[in-house]
Amino acid sequence: MTALNIDIENLISKNADNFEVSKVFKSYLNTYISSIDTILQNSIGKDFLVKHTKQTDKFIIALYKYILRKHFGSYLPMGSSVPICLIALGSYGREQLCIYSDIDLMILYEDIKGYNLKEVMEEFITLAWDCGIKLGSRVHELKDVQTSVKEDVTIKTSLIESRLIYGSKHLWYSYENILFKIRKTKQLDFILEKNLEHSLRLKKYPLKMQANIKDGYGGMRESNTLFWFANIIYGVTKVRDLMNILFTEEEYQKYRISLEYIFQIRNHLHNIAGKKLDVINFDVLPELSTRLGFKNTPLHTKERQLMAKTLEYLHNIHSFTSIMIKKITRKIEFKKENIPLLKKYRYKKNIYIIENKIYCSYHLKSKTLTYILKELLLLPKEVEEFDASYIYYLKKTKHPSFLTTEHKKLIKSILLKESLSILLNLLYQAGLFRLVLPVCKKITHQPQFDGYHDLPVDLHSILNITFFENIQDPFVKNVFDKMSKTDQKLAKIATLFHDIGKGRKKDHHETGEKLFKSFGSFLSFEPSSIKIISKLIRYHNQMSMYATNEDVYSEKIILNFTGIVQNKRFLDMLYVLTYCDISAVGKNIYSSATSALLKELYFQTLPAFENTELLSESARKLSKINAIKKLPAYNKLSVIMKRKISYIASSQLFLQLKAKDILDLAIKAKEVQDYIYRIKNEEVLSIQIIRSKALNIGYLLGKLEFLDIGSMNIFKLYDEKKCFEIKFTQKIDDSDLLYIEDIIKNSFDMSKKTKLIVPIINKKDILVDINHTSFLASLKIKTADQKGLLAFITNILDDYNIEIESAKMYISRGKVRDLFLIEKNGNFASNVDEIINLLCVKSKV
Repeated sequence: MTALNIDIENLISKNADNFEVSKVFKSYLNTYISSIDTILQNSIGKDFLVKHTKQTDKFIIALYKYILRKHFGSYLPMGSSVPICLIALGSYGREQLCIYSDIDLMILYEDIKGYNLKEVMEEFITLAWDCGIKLGSRVHELKDVQTSVKEDVTIKTSLIESRLIYGSKHLWYSYENILFKIRKTKQLDFILEKNLEHSLRLKKYPLKMQANIKDGYGGMRESNTLFWFANIIYGVTKVRDLMNILFTEEEYQKYRISLEYIFQIRNHLHNIAGKKLDVINFDVLPELSTRLGFKNTPLHTKERQLMAKTLEYLHNIHSFTSIMIKKITRKIEFKKENIPLLKKYRYKKNIYIIENKIYCSYHLKSKTLTYILKELLLLPKEVEEFDASYIYYLKKTKHPSFLTTEHKKLIKSILLKESLSILLNLLYQAGLFRLVLPVCKKITHQPQFDGYHDLPVDLHSILNITFFENIQDPFVKNVFDKMSKTDQKLAKIATLFHDIGKGRKKDHHETGEKLFKSFGSFLSFEPSSIKIISKLIRYHNQMSMYATNEDVYSEKIILNFTGIVQNKRFLDMLYVLTYCDISAVGKNIYSSATSALLKELYFQTLPAFENTELLSESARKLSKINAIKKLPAYNKLSVIMKRKISYIASSQLFLQLKAKDILDLAIKAKEVQDYIYRIKNEEVLSIQIIRSKALNIGYLLGKLEFLDIGSMNIFKLYDEKKCFEIKFTQKIDDSDLLYIEDIIKNSFDMSKKTKLIVPIINKKDILVDINHTSFLASLKIKTADQKGLLAFITNILDDYNIEIESAKMYISRGKVRDLFLIEKNGNFASNVDEIINLLCVKSKV
């Protein structure tokens, strides 16, 4: 900074204006920023943050001194004589300033006659911005500080992190006296408000694969909250000062090492992005992992290693801060008048159950694992939550060198408990998850980079059990309730362990099957139980894959699926597991569309267990026609009408609809001259069109591209009439229904054209089966979800006069899987190569 000061002095001697001065400051600042790569190589974590903070101090001080020099000239007083203090706040005050962090600065002053302070302060702030220093500044007069804090708790939070950069020592000492009073004023209100704020922040930024290391679970904000409370209640300036008072050195070291690692990540994130970035998104992982020294191994990529360590350390920070925050704040929250109530809520010595939540003394001594497991098994059913004090008690559990026969019996008993999810969460929070379930060692903090799962494998597995114990889908709940108690328990265990094969080199389905066979024997499960659970783990994603990817009305597909499940007992257990697995992936992944697909596969599979001959299309059509003939409304029809129903060409109509619905549709079609339509807007929007005149299907789908389509069926009826059924994935505002009606009406004008969006489809993502069934060919497309995709594909098929029987779309996390069933009339088979080239036209470009 000496060179900068010399350059500034030279400019002052030349009476240079602020613009010239700001250019010099900006030049030095840019030179420093460009050197950060080198500094980061030699300084990591907190060390870099402190150095960066001190460097920023120097720039701030140099600017301020220049302003004073300009205003006072040769009569410049001592810096401490001017009644102004430059005070760092927030991360700047904590000496945790990252490269692109906000520079929070408070200019404190005392309005003394004889100093033109306001002009000095205004010019200082303006010049700082001109130099490229983006100050988040606030200006307070000393006498107004206490009043400002009373009006806004956010100001109190900022002030307790105050650090003097430069200025009047006398003014600073006066300010410190006020700070002492602020810390002691309304402590309980401050704690309650900050706890609420913290709770809401964690709900907004829960732990996810793309972790927010500042505001999210285990992020720096949790560490800050701990500091605020420690400062307010104990008056310490460092959390470390509470070592051996609230926590041991070993506990603090684990927390501090984790926090240091998060500091390193944040430094590199800012530097890589060239801006403020606090989320580890997938785009920065490759460079970030390299900068942090990770290298690919035969088992794990450097990106996976980075995220596994990050998830573990975020958990360490969250665990330590949440426990210590509760331990610190109880001093303020405690009310003496509640002491008599403790006897009423006492569960056992030093352990209490209040409103279904279990509490205990922080002074409880550590117990053996055997003792803890027995205690957990005996907990009353009404316990739903565990206070931080009880989690801390379990964290102190004495770890055995190996699991004894008694341990194994207790673990098995825990796995068979009805309320398993709360115990699994407790074991996870207490750091006992891997100890109690050693087969889960590899999946603990194991990241999932599929762009599908929100959570690491361990938390996803635990969340599966939460969904298992709280099934919301009525049909799945009905299936579950009809299962035997034994099957319910086996399905739950399979649901918990379905992903234990992840984190290894080989396929996780097969690996998981082998692992549980060993672990099941380790816990002395019956061989028959081990066989069922292992098989469920092996095939845990098959029901989802078949339901979303395949034509569930195809005899071939159902026979393949039946070959896996083999009986209704296994199908029921797999159905429940699939529901839980999809539900635990992320919010709204298990949708009404997903539910319908799984349910349809379930119903189409059931007949195969009784008689495989019933699976053929002709047999199912004949069975459905016989069911129609038994309906009272059928007997009232004319002979000609009855014959027309028997001759309906669309096999999908008989496979997908119930007998009564088919008959209602056929009767409704009888009266159609040009077209009729019906729009439903209940859970989701659906459109049914029955037409005798030509429908401009390309125009219709093109105009509806602003909505996501879930499925489309086209049923050939009789007398050249067709029924189009289009189901969407969402409901629309009722005010938009008139617009939908206009689109439908305009779609019968064959001259209408709409500009279709050309999506990107790659050849490798297209699969054609000319002999899907005796009557149908199939076209599968798996690609990125893009607006206008269905309209584009349908338009190309329509140009070749290809008859679409049905189209099924499954959309999840930006990916779409489309399945088209196409009538075998020769047009598709003879033009398939041309059609594929047209579908992939944009990918070639």
